[in-house]
Amino acid sequence: RVRSPERQEIEMASREIEMASRGKTETSKLKQNLEEQLDRLMQQLQDLEECREELDTDEYEETKKETLEQLSEFNDSLKKIMSGNMTLVDELSGMQLAIQAAISQAFKTPEVIRLFAKKQPGQLRTRLAEMDRDLMVGKLDRGLYMQQKVEILTALRKLGEKLTADDEAFLSANAGAILSQFEKVSTDLGSGDKVLALASFEVEKTK
Repeated sequence: RVRSPERQEIEMASREIEMASRGKTETSKLKQNLEEQLDRLMQQLQDLEECREELDTDEYEETKKETLEQLSEFNDSLKKIMSGNMTLVDELSGMQLAIQAAISQAFKTPEVIRLFAKKQPGQLRTRLAEMDRDLMVGKLDRGLYMQQKVEILTALRKLGEKLTADDEAFLSANAGAILSQFEKVSTDLGSGDKVLALASFEVEKTK
């Protein structure tokens, strides 16, 4: 039986709607998979920091280098996935920036990187409030507090959150060279060039 043109048009339209909704489901599934992969790598970094005392320096450095290389490969995959897909660019841009912060060692706290990647400013602010409390009761080392606070404030700014004048002043006074460079590079460049610029900065820094 020959289908009428109207029927064919309706079938095509419904197929397109089905594909579009399937595309949406696949996007969220893909995002979930990527977040799980990132969580695993962040867990690796966290475990490494927690076991630092038990490892000799060479072993620690080697394992950290391997994890950062895995992150770098993950970032390359992310770039391929995002290329040409604006929906994914919007969804995954935070993740890409967070990975670059980790690779360049601008951020050293796995949990902060994880929250940055998942675009969770509320949880970043909660963590900051907990750190303020821990510092006051002597549960948190001041050096560690300063480092993590700078990371959290930088992440919040990158996620488009408004900082108080005090927080801005704290950032200006305490952001070290690597973090300032990350801030500048990640603002100035198109995403494809960011990691390269950060990597070359790292090379210059270690010379």
